[in-house]
Amino acid sequence: MLFRGSGMRRPQPEPRYLAIGRVQRPHGVRGELRVELFTAHPEHIAELDTLYVGDVYEPHEVLGVRMHQDLALILLRGYESRNAADTLRGATVYVALEDAVPLDDDEVYEYQLEGLTVVTDEGEPLGEIVEVFTAPDANDVLIVHGPLGEILIPVIEDVIIELDLEAGR
Repeated sequence: MLFRGSGMRRPQPEPRYLAIGRVQRPHGVRGELRVELFTAHPEHIAELDTLYVGDVYEPHEVLGVRMHQDLALILLRGYESRNAADTLRGATVYVALEDAVPLDDDEVYEYQLEGLTVVTDEGEPLGEIVEVFTAPDANDVLIVHGPLGEILIPVIEDVIIELDLEAGR
């Protein structure tokens, strides 16, 4: 598959925050939050002073972070009890973009892919990327909507021929 900008695509605005996880529930009685992680760099969370929670990106001072199995246990100021922590159940946890781990040259953020037009290497249009699906312990999958309906494209080297964001493709 070849990604190309359609010419009609508006560049995706750079977000101020990136989602790094979702609060599952409190852990223990001290208010730690069990956070399912979306990030490939969980060790970086312990280096942060502030995380942002919920749809309004409410800032919270980070008091502690430790890993537990494949989850992060995060303690935030103001939520040091089980009852207080339970109010954040289901909330998304964000990091400010400027605090995120810098990307390698061959990496992109998911938001940069949304809206790209996908065509085959023969030039047949398949549609537009509407979402990037990430499953634990599996490769990412592009969800593409187009004239053939919904198409799922695995993000693997044998399938992706070219991705050039600067050229819009």
